[in-house]
Amino acid sequence: MRIICNNANLHVAAPNLIDYDTRSSQALISWKYPMSHMASLGMLLPAFGSIRPDRIEAELDTMLATNRAALALLLDRNGPYTWQNLVAPLEENEDRLNRAWSPINHLHAVTDNEALRAAYNACLPKLTEYASELAQNERLYQAFRSIAVGADAAALDPAQRKVLENALREFRLGGVALPLADRDRFRVIQQELAQLQTKFEENLLDATQAWTLHVTDAERLRGVPPSTLALAASNARDRNLPGWVLTLDFPCYQPVMQYAHDAEMRRELYLAYVTRASALGPHAGRWDNSPLMARILTLRSELATLLGFPNFAEYSLARKMARTPGDVLGFLHDLARRARPVAVAEYAELCRFAREQHRIIELASWDINYYSELLRRHEFDFSEEDLRPYFPIPEVLDGLFEILRRLYGITLREAGGVERWHPDVRYFEVVDETGQLRGALFMDLYARQKKRGGAWMDDCIVRRRPMSGLQRPVAYLICNFAPPVDGWPALLSHEEVMTLFHECGHALHHVLTLVDYADVSGIRGVPWDAVELPSQFMENWCWDRAALDLIAGHFQSGDPLPQDLFEKMLRARHFHAGLHMVRQLELALFDFRLHHENRGHDSDDIQRVLDEVRAEVAVIPPSPVNRFQHSFGHIFAGGYAAGYYSYKWAEVLSADAFSKFEETGIFDAATGRQFMHAILENGGAREPMELFISFRGRQPSVEPLLRHSGILEHQPVSTST
Repeated sequence: MRIICNNANLHVAAPNLIDYDTRSSQALISWKYPMSHMASLGMLLPAFGSIRPDRIEAELDTMLATNRAALALLLDRNGPYTWQNLVAPLEENEDRLNRAWSPINHLHAVTDNEALRAAYNACLPKLTEYASELAQNERLYQAFRSIAVGADAAALDPAQRKVLENALREFRLGGVALPLADRDRFRVIQQELAQLQTKFEENLLDATQAWTLHVTDAERLRGVPPSTLALAASNARDRNLPGWVLTLDFPCYQPVMQYAHDAEMRRELYLAYVTRASALGPHAGRWDNSPLMARILTLRSELATLLGFPNFAEYSLARKMARTPGDVLGFLHDLARRARPVAVAEYAELCRFAREQHRIIELASWDINYYSELLRRHEFDFSEEDLRPYFPIPEVLDGLFEILRRLYGITLREAGGVERWHPDVRYFEVVDETGQLRGALFMDLYARQKKRGGAWMDDCIVRRRPMSGLQRPVAYLICNFAPPVDGWPALLSHEEVMTLFHECGHALHHVLTLVDYADVSGIRGVPWDAVELPSQFMENWCWDRAALDLIAGHFQSGDPLPQDLFEKMLRARHFHAGLHMVRQLELALFDFRLHHENRGHDSDDIQRVLDEVRAEVAVIPPSPVNRFQHSFGHIFAGGYAAGYYSYKWAEVLSADAFSKFEETGIFDAATGRQFMHAILENGGAREPMELFISFRGRQPSVEPLLRHSGILEHQPVSTST
């Protein structure tokens, strides 16, 4: 999975353009009131159909000029500056730009096309330059400082003080204190990084969607689940071909690798998948990300050095919960010490099973998922595919919404009269138990051509309270599940159910906030290594019998999940838990070492770092042609650079937070409301550790994570984050 936080949506509190995902830059379009929601939402929603790529750049130029002129007028008063005469009107200007530019990033991700991509890339340098101007505006910096330490500072509420604190940090990290020549160089670096990161993601999308395998012999597809066969047949019909078309989109790729008996076909898919956007594979060199990766790392290192940091990792940690590289590396190595012996034993068992039961002397990389699935069936008489008929999307959504009602007292009601970017998109209003509208979310769940892979949440509109009245938040919730085909509803695997719950947790963090200042509202201002807390937290309900009774029902009969199947699912829950954990630790250590160690930054150096990390923590040897790093968009195109460890760091918090529900009851309303009030409603207005302690009553413990992951050692554990 992957989340997009708008740390660079051009608002003063976060003008930095390094840690943000360039895909979260957005484009100018018309806005309109959906007639059925003008009174209730009191805001403008995007009119997606009004986007004119040929007009985007000119309209952006006009809006940026307007904002620059407005800022000059605000600063010309020469003080005394106050929240009301500077921060509030500046927030208004930046929010107007963000709302106008927001949907184009979204469409760039979900309905990419040549004209839109060209307009997006033409605008990106202008937005980057504008953000740099804000970050390096000395008069603006001094004005914010005067408000933070002035006579009226005591009258500010805690959220306002957090806005100012974050803003002053971002001015420093944006280069405001640099000599003029270094400021110029800093801006040039930001410009180039924004373009390189966008190009990395575009290369990956193009490389993924360029490859297909046309199959006309049904024998080759033996073992592939019916739902995947239906998707592949639909792919073929879309291309006016007979038979089936396999793609590298995950809803197709993963089931083939896990279930297809044809080893040669698995090999073909695997080699295409792991060489995407590299100098190897079926499209060798066509969309090669190698030079982009090297240049991105070089520029990040230079940027950090300009600001006085020894490396980019320490620059990145200036915005995170973890304070030092030692904190991060110690945390990851401690988990590796606990997980690796488990993973070694699991892999030895897998190799023994393949050898003794199937006469496979040496497992190839494209055999791992297939024989792991056979071993799981052998040990537990269970497969993920056994669950899929019980998770049709309508049933899952109804159950998810009922869980949210029980936990938080909120209702999600589908609304019409809202313009969407695709017919499959749905729109839900979120109403609390007092009947108050809290916000809304767009939901786009199915994979399709020209849509980026993965799952994420992004903000469409952020909550704030201008003079005109409350602006309620709106989120995008995006997944890439196999769509309904041939009269069958979309059926989810249990893992996909968890993905949906995960992204819903992010969306609730954005929509349920009660913070009225944009820069710390919802997901904004939340340190990256804490932002996964609400999302990972929601996944826990996917394992509880009472919750499953709400979300699971056979798509034909409506029957609940059988108890014997549920028990098999629980017994298999920790199957290969050690292997899964060391894989995540491999990625986290690779990312952090890559940004912490100032070694050479060419593709060979990158490969050497990955090889060293694998030698340290990995258990399964990868194929020599595996070029995973070329598709690692989280760190090369997203906001997770020197921060991929955040998934495990936040998982400590989420597992420990859920352990309170294990004590009080899975649907205990009081505990649910407490979590909502302490965590979700506060957004980024307070430090995450402070919020966690206010909910849990103590510092977090790693024990629940190890227990939930099946890694817990027999001796007592007292490690804390």
